[in-house]
Amino acid sequence: MDDAFARLPQPPYYAVIFSSRRNGDDDAGYAEAAQRMVELAAQQPGYLGVESTRGGDGFGITVSYWESEAAIAAWRQHAEHAATRAYGRQHWYEHYELRVAKVERAYGKAAEKRVDGRVDSSE
Repeated sequence: MDDAFARLPQPPYYAVIFSSRRNGDDDAGYAEAAQRMVELAAQQPGYLGVESTRGGDGFGITVSYWESEAAIAAWRQHAEHAATRAYGRQHWYEHYELRVAKVERAYGKAAEKRVDGRVDSSE
């Protein structure tokens, strides 16, 4: 399994989609805070996983997955998360959008893992 993809249960569950464009200020502080938020979110009840990417132009998308809207609300109210969000709005983002969606269906294709030229189906 590709570690960039969240390992999720069968739907339904919720996705919080955070799209943003960084302003380029304080890259080290941003990276440290982003890592801390991922670690902290993973400790919250109802957290299912996260997927995140950012391009060289500063545009990024982070999708966190949650069991319920109540779990999302609790994460939103977490004191350290709230403080980091407020700081980010002032110092790190040129533009951002946040969307919450209920995932009803999910499917995909996993990359084939090859061992000695053969497909390994041990996963």
